[in-house]
Amino acid sequence: MSMTTGGGGGYSSDINMTPMIDILLVLLIIFMVIVPVTPKGLDALVPQPPKNPTNNSQPNDRTIVVQVLHVPGGAPQYKINETPINKVELLPRLTEIYANRAERIMFVKGDDDLNFAYVAEVIDIGRAANVDHIGLMTPNILSGQ
Repeated sequence: MSMTTGGGGGYSSDINMTPMIDILLVLLIIFMVIVPVTPKGLDALVPQPPKNPTNNSQPNDRTIVVQVLHVPGGAPQYKINETPINKVELLPRLTEIYANRAERIMFVKGDDDLNFAYVAEVIDIGRAANVDHIGLMTPNILSGQ
């Protein structure tokens, strides 16, 4: 490497940094404008209340709700739309239910006293059964408040 120490009056091969800094500032402004526009957060699916509250006699076959019920001192019990089912049978049954469905939406409802690990297992089983969207239900949704 050689370096000139003034004098010679010849051409210098130093890089002019001013255009590079201008480009950097323009890119910085572009990224500052674009980043706040990108959406952040979780997509939450919440079951909607019935439009006609007097016609509650017909069950909705499209809505699948898996309940995880707390049993004091034992393993939790599982239900699919009020039908009791064993944990071992949960994956094959969900796979069978969602085999021919275009809409693959499932809701999971866990008791308040239940360890969340059991609810997480049901979510994993739902993902294994190729369910696209899994929503969590709260007690207020079930009571209609």
